[in-house]
Amino acid sequence: MQDIVKINQNDNVAVALRPLSKGEVLHVADADVALIEDIPQGHKFALKAIKAGDEVVKYGFRIGFAKEEITPGQWVHVHNVKTTLGEVLTYDYKPEGHEDVEPTGHTYFEGYRRAGGKAGIRNEIWIIPTVGCVNSIAKALETAARKFVGGNVEDVIAFQHPYGCSQMGDDQENTRRVLADMIRHPNAGGVLVLGLGCENSNIPVLMDYIGEYDEQRVKFLQCQDVEDEMEEAMKLIEELAAYAGAFSREKIDASELIIGMKCGGSDGLSGITANPVVGAFSDLLVSKGGTTILTEVPEMFGAETLLMDRCATPELFEKTVDLINNFKNYFTSHNQTIYENPSPGNKKGGISTLEDKSLGCTQKSGSSLVKGVLEYGEPVKVKGLNLLSAPGNDLVAATALAVSGAHIVLFTTGRGTPFASPVPTVKISSNSKLAGHKNNWIDFNAGRMVEDKTKEELAQELLDYVLEVASGRKVKSEEAGFHDMAIFKQGVTL
Repeated sequence: MQDIVKINQNDNVAVALRPLSKGEVLHVADADVALIEDIPQGHKFALKAIKAGDEVVKYGFRIGFAKEEITPGQWVHVHNVKTTLGEVLTYDYKPEGHEDVEPTGHTYFEGYRRAGGKAGIRNEIWIIPTVGCVNSIAKALETAARKFVGGNVEDVIAFQHPYGCSQMGDDQENTRRVLADMIRHPNAGGVLVLGLGCENSNIPVLMDYIGEYDEQRVKFLQCQDVEDEMEEAMKLIEELAAYAGAFSREKIDASELIIGMKCGGSDGLSGITANPVVGAFSDLLVSKGGTTILTEVPEMFGAETLLMDRCATPELFEKTVDLINNFKNYFTSHNQTIYENPSPGNKKGGISTLEDKSLGCTQKSGSSLVKGVLEYGEPVKVKGLNLLSAPGNDLVAATALAVSGAHIVLFTTGRGTPFASPVPTVKISSNSKLAGHKNNWIDFNAGRMVEDKTKEELAQELLDYVLEVASGRKVKSEEAGFHDMAIFKQGVTL
């Protein structure tokens, strides 16, 4: 295993890949650096003198300014580095030198072909409440309907949420769009929409958002309209199970896969191992005609120009500028600072500023051109790399990826988390220690990139694993029975 890594030749800091001790002498880029203090794993140390006010450079880009003079071998972190981020900015489109990935050969998975032509990777019965008032009924139905699981019916899942009534403006609009997207998602072989009857986002209102639907696949029940809602709902679920049970897996080209990409609980290795591996995976899938979605806009701040310059058209560049600046305006309109990030866990793991975090986070996008920019709750329309408007909150952003059409969410982490989303959520560790310590959470260990594997080897392994998941292999959170959904409150639009 490597001891340290200097990510870019222009960096004036390196990252410890193991805990380093004061007095150690490290050979970095043809020079020796003697450490003047202990450096925790994932944290940075100076390779040369950095004057107060000078740039601290990692990934080849500025991650902040030195608050004070920093000497070679000194720990570089929040105590001596400050963010450079400020307010809303103007940007120039500089697409020169960026080309899309070259096409590669076909690969396949075993999925479900829906009546409308879309492909799904799960054949589940989903119970979607229109309002939080019927959450308990939905959960009771999930338990009672377990008897229908078997054969080609893989699970029955109730997605509880607290919204659907007493909401205003964008909040109510977000709820309606998310529920409609969930109802249309091809991972559900059958859907019961469970309403109360007096809520703002009631079934008749939602019908306008759902649009055309298969009456065999989607059933509706308004609880206030029937004497025994459990009895009536179970009849409908039995019909849905019979319909869904008629589907079976078949060979489908991987060009039809849509994969969401998100990170959380990042550490100093996330931008060195897990996120670059996911980026290389994204390029692989895009080269095969598939689609990836990158979100958590606030964690693009400080690295946004890297995405803007990869936009395939000037129109997409302008939409990306709006994506960034609208989220900055969202923060300032709520009297919040734009750079109030990274989190305490991020800092403990070695991330010092939002630029440091963002430059690591955006590694998940790989190198392909940006082909689409999506509003919150907007379904994917074009293949290739898409950017999606959603916050950094793990549950909200992962749900946003699912409702935009992601079959699977890839979630990189250096700290670990057990949460799930409406679709299979693959946990990818940035370090082997986490993979061993939380084996019940972690599905894929990208920490091997600094041990015995290359980024390219791990990207191919991850693609193979994703194809297995798409073909029915359960991820750890599915095995635990976890299925979460969270809707963005006070959203923004492009």
